[in-house]
Amino acid sequence: MPEHYLPILLILLAGAFTQGLTGFGSALVSLPLLVLYMDIRVAVPLSILNGLLITIVLSLQLKSHLDWRKIGPLLAGFVPGVGAGVAFLKKTSEPLFLLILGLMLIAFSLYRLLAKPKPIRIGRSWGVAAGFASGAISAAFSAGGPPSIIYATLTGWTKHEIKATLSIYFFLGGLATAAAHLLSGLTTGTVLHLFTWSSPAILIGVWSGSLLYGRFRTEGYLKLVLIALFLMGVIMLISAAKG
Repeated sequence: MPEHYLPILLILLAGAFTQGLTGFGSALVSLPLLVLYMDIRVAVPLSILNGLLITIVLSLQLKSHLDWRKIGPLLAGFVPGVGAGVAFLKKTSEPLFLLILGLMLIAFSLYRLLAKPKPIRIGRSWGVAAGFASGAISAAFSAGGPPSIIYATLTGWTKHEIKATLSIYFFLGGLATAAAHLLSGLTTGTVLHLFTWSSPAILIGVWSGSLLYGRFRTEGYLKLVLIALFLMGVIMLISAAKG
């Protein structure tokens, strides 16, 4: 693997930059490319550890905007959602699910970008529902971010509140996943070596993305998030077609 260190480093830096800018998306950017250079059983736990480092940095940057009343509903729905996701996984196929979710993300993001509806404020119960959907999708297909991201864009929060909420939420979810990987033996010496070796690039990437993020007003930031959701939907459609 030494001959591939440079492309791996650039891939991880790009993923960290993306999440530093938007508050999500590092694994979405890096994982499909990492598997070109390493086994997926190395790429996935490595992405989770890098995600933890990224969300720690973002949470510290935005700690003054952290509000557990905003994060609480998402976490309350997440745990029971995991159980539902495991059951759902036994009854459906991943390509079909990715196709449906991809189409929903594209439709939602295009509607919000093109129709420009008036802002609405939604209740905390919708946060529980979004957390439940995220937990179910994470357990079934490891793609649980979109429901929580969509919920955050509909709340009327400022860009700092959105990014802070998503950062700590993804940190806690990633922490649970990393613990599961460690207990199952997936977090090997190779994974830890790559994580230690790539950490400086991760920090540079998230710092650079955060600098650019600071140039956006809330309206511009929301538009950026919607564009990222659209691209996420396109990637899911491509994955569904390959499956």
